[in-house]
Amino acid sequence: MSDGGYVRIHYRRLPDNDRIFDQRVVQTRDDVIVTLSNRLELPEPMSAGGRVMLENDSLALWFTFPGEWHDIGLFHRADGTPTGLYANILTPPQIDGDVWHTSDLFLDLWWPTGGEVELLDEDELEEALEKGAIEPGIANRAREEADRLLALARAGTWPPSVVREWTLERALEATA
Repeated sequence: MSDGGYVRIHYRRLPDNDRIFDQRVVQTRDDVIVTLSNRLELPEPMSAGGRVMLENDSLALWFTFPGEWHDIGLFHRADGTPTGLYANILTPPQIDGDVWHTSDLFLDLWWPTGGEVELLDEDELEEALEKGAIEPGIANRAREEADRLLALARAGTWPPSVVREWTLERALEATA
């Protein structure tokens, strides 16, 4: 995997909804890999709290932290306007060169531009537990990670500085 190359991310939504995302590598460091999505094809805008997070033709800049139970997306509208930060709670990615595997653990954090950080999809995690789509121990680990990130955000120490160092413009320049 090299800067400017692509990674193929095998993303499983438990129990068995698999999707593949091809993303351009913007920066590779030992502690983080920064990637840029392709323009998104969405049937309808993705929203939270009545605010658009992503829409058709949007881009997202992703920060993947090897060994961590979350990643962070810097979301934008189709015109490039940033909408906020989105953290997926997920299994630590298995990174094998330019092929990655991870599983979504339902919980997400959303921090809209100019707003307050909030936890999303607790109901989805509960439903997955009831249906046996996720093991109780993994669900507890997902909750711990979400609680940890919320506490860090409220203390003003999250997201990590690397997320604040990147803009969509910088990522587009790096991939040109």
